Amino acid sequence: MKLICSKSNLLHGVNIVSKAVPTRTTMAILECILIDASSDDIKLMANDMELGIETRIEGDIIEKGVIALDAKIFSEIVRKLPDNDVTIETDELFKTVITCEKSKFNIIGKSGDDFSYIPYIERNDSIVISQFTLKEVIRQTIFSIADNDNNKLMTGELFEIDENRLKVVSLDGHRISIRYIEMKNHYDHKKVVVPGKTLQEISKIVPGNADEDVVISFTNNHVVFEFEDTTVVSRLIEGEYFKIDQMLSSDYETKVKINKKELLDCIDRSTLLVKEADKKPIIMNITDSNMELKMNSFIGSMNEEIDIEKQGKDILIGFNPKFFIDALRVIDEESISLYMVNPKAPCFIKDDEGKFIYLILPVNFNNVSN
Repeated sequence: MKLICSKSNLLHGVNIVSKAVPTRTTMAILECILIDASSDDIKLMANDMELGIETRIEGDIIEKGVIALDAKIFSEIVRKLPDNDVTIETDELFKTVITCEKSKFNIIGKSGDDFSYIPYIERNDSIVISQFTLKEVIRQTIFSIADNDNNKLMTGELFEIDENRLKVVSLDGHRISIRYIEMKNHYDHKKVVVPGKTLQEISKIVPGNADEDVVISFTNNHVVFEFEDTTVVSRLIEGEYFKIDQMLSSDYETKVKINKKELLDCIDRSTLLVKEADKKPIIMNITDSNMELKMNSFIGSMNEEIDIEKQGKDILIGFNPKFFIDALRVIDEESISLYMVNPKAPCFIKDDEGKFIYLILPVNFNNVSN
């Protein structure tokens, strides 16, 4: 095999597929990036058996062939080459020569025949969404997936398609994030759970252009994301997702309309008094036109007031400040509404248009007045 391509094209492709190289594996071949120049395109590929990524890069194929190169070494070499054309040449013993200007590296590759190609998936069941929308919806929900495997379903996100509406849901047992997206076309009903790891990697490599689309295709076991020159194939998480509609009561005793930035800044300031290991709640004392926020910790205390519009009863309630900050940071609206029933029931953060719902469970606290 012999090919020539620019360093920038090669590095761009390597950075994309590297997201699917496993950090730990017993199969050495999976620690490689596959360069497939056996047809008219130069394709780079990586696969950890759960997530596979393939991307095409521009370049000239002088001699067709396939080689698998250690991902860590290959990506570091490419990263540090001069900004010029790169030549990659291999022989029948998988000896690989990488040259660029006066730099020349000799490394030993592996046979491409041993590499696990990403599976071919029939594209029968697909939806189309803009790159920008997909990137945004991941950003606005991914923070509330569970970070351990105790419940596999909690490590993924529900994608539910109903005609022209996409609902994306994540939860970790303490909070729920829901985003609703209006799509241009109507589709058959579909529910799948996409691994959080897949979505995190997708959000890093999707450019996010508002006028470019991503085609998402589903089978019973896999999801495929296709955009520009890149294809991402991931296994789905099996199982029935949680019945969240039962948790989304519209009853409330207290409704608060509040400036989002003021609330976010205030809660963010309160965390200055909390070390990471401490689980100190932010306490909200909501009265007629005023929300008083208190934080008491071993370091000190904070007390701040924000003007609000309130309907219903006064309430004294406490929350994990991080959970509130995570939700508020991804909300673009200037003002938001909080809906509460009592100090032991969830708080709902919603907008008037029905584009999102964030549910946060309260925490118990000792009422300490300053």
